[in-house]
Amino acid sequence: MLLNHFLENSAEKFPDKVALVFQKERLTYQEINNSANRLASGLKELGVERGERVAIFLENSVESVISIFGILKADAVFVVVNSTTKKDKLIYILNNCQVKALITSTDKWELIKEVLQKTPWVKFIALAGKLKSEERVLDDKKVFNFKELVNSYPDNPPVNRNIDIDLASIIYTSGTTGNPKGVMLSHLNMVSAANSITQYLENTSDDIILNVLPLSFDYGLYQILMGFKIGGRVILEKSFLYPYVIIDLMLKEKVTGFPGVPTIFAILLQLEDLKKQNFDSLRYITNTAAALPVSFIKKIRETFPKARLYSMYGLTECKRVSYLPPEELDRKPTSIGKGMPNEEVYIVNENGERVGPGEVGELVVRGSNVMLGYWELPEETTKVLKIGSLPWERVLYTGDLFKMDEEGFLYFVGRKDDIIKCRGEKVSPKEIENALYNLEGVLETAVVGVPDDILGQAIKAFVVLKEGVNLSEKDILRYCSKNLEDFMVPKFVELVETLPKTESGKIKKVGLK
Repeated sequence: MLLNHFLENSAEKFPDKVALVFQKERLTYQEINNSANRLASGLKELGVERGERVAIFLENSVESVISIFGILKADAVFVVVNSTTKKDKLIYILNNCQVKALITSTDKWELIKEVLQKTPWVKFIALAGKLKSEERVLDDKKVFNFKELVNSYPDNPPVNRNIDIDLASIIYTSGTTGNPKGVMLSHLNMVSAANSITQYLENTSDDIILNVLPLSFDYGLYQILMGFKIGGRVILEKSFLYPYVIIDLMLKEKVTGFPGVPTIFAILLQLEDLKKQNFDSLRYITNTAAALPVSFIKKIRETFPKARLYSMYGLTECKRVSYLPPEELDRKPTSIGKGMPNEEVYIVNENGERVGPGEVGELVVRGSNVMLGYWELPEETTKVLKIGSLPWERVLYTGDLFKMDEEGFLYFVGRKDDIIKCRGEKVSPKEIENALYNLEGVLETAVVGVPDDILGQAIKAFVVLKEGVNLSEKDILRYCSKNLEDFMVPKFVELVETLPKTESGKIKKVGLK
C-alpha cells in the first residue's frame, strides 16, 4: 500500500463525506482527491519526476493538505517545512534535498524572492493566495497561482509507479552539527506507523479529529494521514493561539479525538468553567513531545471524564515508539508504556547487549516504521541505524536512555547527546549558538536544556558579551525571535562574565543550569 491510497480508498468508499474542515471550508473526500489528482498532473507536466522532492512551505491550510497528496500521487517526495523557518535554514533545506518545486503562499513572497536567488534546484513555484502580475516570473523560475495550477488539469488519477519501499517524505530534524538532518521515510514506514497507531487508538470512520499542531511536526502531519486512512474527519486549525475558539470548535464539531502536547494542556487546564462544558463526544486524548506531569493527568481526566488519555513517546526517525494504555495510568503514571503494535523495543548497554529490568541503557526500536536513514548523511545514518540480532535488519538506536520494569513498561531517563527535546521538537544547541554568534556584541555563548514540567526541556542560553557592549536579556530574546523558529527561541537568557572551559579551552557545558 502507498500513503496516497489512504485518501484514494476513503474517496472511493465515502466520496460525499466531509473529510476536512478548515475555517469556513468543508471539503469532501472526492473533492480533495480530485484536487490532488489535478495537482499531480500539473506537477508531472511541469517536469517533476519520480522520486524528486517538492517542498511545502505553508501554514496549516487546505492547500497544504492537497499538496501532500498531490505530490505523493505524482510519485514525488513531499517535504513539509515549518512556516516560521527563517531564510538561511530554508535555503539550506531546499538545497540539501535538491527541491524541484516549492509550494508556498503570497504572504511569504518577499522572503521567497531572496531565497530563490540561492536555490538553483528550484525550477518553479506555486503560490497560494492572490497573485500579482509582477509575480508571474522570477529570473529563470516559473511562478504559478496554486488554485489556477490545480484547476488547469483534469480529475483523472495519474498512474502510480511507486512501490511501498519508495521514498514518500523527508522530515527535517535538528542535528548535532547545527544543520538539520533530513529523515527519509518510505511509504512503508509511514503506512506501517499509521496502521499501528490507529490500531491502538481504535480509530474508526466515525472519528472526528481536531488538529491544532503544525503539519511540519510529524505528530500534526499524522493526524491528517490517519484521519484519511480511517475515513474519518479532520478539523484543521492553524494553531492553538485562541484556546476558547478551539474549545467552541471541539463542542460544535463533536470532536472525538484531540492530540495535544503539555504546553497545550497547561493552557487548557487554566481556562475558567471548562469542567462545566459537555465533552461527551470526546473519545480519546493523546499526548506526546514531553511526558505529562502527574498533576496534569489527574486534571485532564477530571475535565474530560469520558475521554481515554494516551501517554505516548516517539521520535521522527520512527514516528511512534510506545504508548501507555489508558487503563494503566493510575498504576504507571510516569511510564511511557510499551512498544506499539508491529514493533519491538528493547534496551542495550554500551556493548549493544540487552539489559535486564531496572538497568539504564539506550532504547532500540525494531520495526517497519524505522526510517530509511538521513538524506545524504551516511555517517550520521550508520550511527543510529545498526545491524540488529538478525543479519539482514537495521534497528534504530534512539539516543535516549531508558529503563524497563519487570512488566516491560518503559521509563525515560535522559538523552545521550546534547540535543534538547523541547515541545516535541529536537533542538540543536549548536544551531542556536551559531545564531547568537551572529549577534553583534556576543563574545561567547553556550546553550543547554534545563528540566521543565511542561516543555520536557526548556532552552537556556548563557551569554558572555564583549567588553563595553550593552545588551540586555530582552534584547537577546528579541533577536532570537527574529532569527530562529518559534520552538528554538530560548525560554531563558543569562548574561555571565565567563563560561567554564576545559583544559583545551573548549566551553564546558556540564554543570551549567
